[in-house]
Amino acid sequence: MTPSNAASSPDPTVQPVPASVVRQVDAADSTLHNPKRAVLSIGANLGNRLENLQGAVDALEDTPGVRVKAVSRIYETSPVGVPEGEQPDYFNAVVLVKTTLPPSSLLERAQAIEEAFERVRDVRWGPRTLDVDIVSYQGVTSAEPALTLPHPRAHERAFVLVPWHDVEPGAEVPGHGPLRELLPTVERAGVRLRDDLTLVLPD
Repeated sequence: MTPSNAASSPDPTVQPVPASVVRQVDAADSTLHNPKRAVLSIGANLGNRLENLQGAVDALEDTPGVRVKAVSRIYETSPVGVPEGEQPDYFNAVVLVKTTLPPSSLLERAQAIEEAFERVRDVRWGPRTLDVDIVSYQGVTSAEPALTLPHPRAHERAFVLVPWHDVEPGAEVPGHGPLRELLPTVERAGVRLRDDLTLVLPD
């Protein structure tokens, strides 16, 4: 489930996955026909941030045609695009899924989950109860206005790259390069690991 690290020593950022969880996920895969791999970024800075993120993970797993494969650790991050102190800090994580849904349908589901958590979209860069973004979908590149793939700013955002590297260190952002090469180029000072908090992988 978690890709092996190419380095000679274990990568300390990669969480070990219990064998029982791997078996459950592999069994779940049998319900999908020719699934595609997608990466989603989830974040929240309003309400109960931990419950909101866990709710997003659970809602994705409850979606027909979607199976959650891995969930990163949680990071507390400073809001992007607003003056310091203007908004609460975010909790951010990355979710890897396998899905038979096309990108447009996965986007519709992501937006429906946001709306279920009363996401408000009246201000750009505004605070939010839940944000569910499709970062990457099976290496697809698309410039469609409704859904640009990969996410147009993912390669610049530490709050996406750091948790993504947790669960898929060998991954690449299509058109931008491997995570291991992108991470040194982004500012990581505002990204803090919350190792006291955990998101639960659905059964």
